Amino acid sequence: MATASTLTMTEELLDFIQTRVNSFIRWDLVRYFNDSPTRKETCEQVAKGTGRDVHTVGRELEGLVGVGILTSEDKAGVRQYKLVRDKHTRQLIKQFMQACHDRQFRIEAIQAIIKNMNFSPRYDF
Repeated sequence: MATASTLTMTEELLDFIQTRVNSFIRWDLVRYFNDSPTRKETCEQVAKGTGRDVHTVGRELEGLVGVGILTSEDKAGVRQYKLVRDKHTRQLIKQFMQACHDRQFRIEAIQAIIKNMNFSPRYDF
């Protein structure tokens, strides 16, 4: 019989979500690269592999480069992305992805992302 999980959000994981994986698209992209950590792909390949819009994916891939999760390399005018080699970052990604198997953690992560998105009311006239 399965027991209830007691996994809680650590400060390090919360900071990781709030400052680096701070959108659902980034979460999906981190998962995509983590599933195959040696993958090196173009924006178009990632967009196709994740079923997302190429322009949005391009913006978020560059954002992940900016926060040190991915690196990019230009060869013959083609930019490719891959996970960074930094051991601490790779371990943090692994810890995040493992924690995502816990329902309560996912709820807390989703809440952190939504809170971080700073939704403001719209006024349609």
